[in-house]
Parts: sequence; C-alpha cells; structure tokens
Amino acid sequence: MEPTAAGSLPSSAVIHVARGSFDPSRFGEVDALAVKQADYLVPAIGALPGLLHWYTAVSPVGSIVNISIWDTGEHAEQMYTLKEMAEIARGEFTALGALTFAPIVDYPIVWSI
Repeated sequence: MEPTAAGSLPSSAVIHVARGSFDPSRFGEVDALAVKQADYLVPAIGALPGLLHWYTAVSPVGSIVNISIWDTGEHAEQMYTLKEMAEIARGEFTALGALTFAPIVDYPIVWSI
C-alpha cells in the first residue's frame, strides 16, 4: 500500500487528539464512565459541522484517548468549547479523581494509507 496525500480527505483535514492517563487499577471506573458519556457526547459531537470520524478508546494500561478527524482546523476547535465535552465530561472525570489530562493537539494531516 502506498501513502497518499490524505486520501479522500480534504487537504485542510486535521486529526484532533485528546489524551488522559490514570492508574491502571482504576480501569473499570474510567472505562465505565467513558461508555456512559457516549449517551450525551455522541449526539452533541455528531451534530457539529465538519466531523469526519470519532474514536474513543480506553486502555487497561492506564490511558484514554479521543481521536477525531475534522475537515478543517477551525471545525476541530469546536471541541475546545463544546459544553458536553469541555464542561460536563471533563467535570465527571475530574470528580472521579482518576485522570490527568495531557494538552490537546490538532495535527494537520500530511499523508495516509
């Protein structure tokens, strides 16, 4: 398979990566909360313009990640202020006392396969 210039994605597409870490002994709590949050995050995020793909994953080694692909960086930036994510979901994880959040980064896509 040969790399392409982002395949069928717009040339302005970005990958938005939000990560957190936690004590692996709390995997069950973190995983259960992430699953529960889908009830309100899926409709809220899905209604935003420019979303191409979204993935949430929780690893038993103590890491959680949200990876999304957006048509433009401007659309990806909606995640910084989306109430359901920036206030409610983050607040629930903060109240759980389990997560340390890493800085969120938007990456312009250079190539894909």
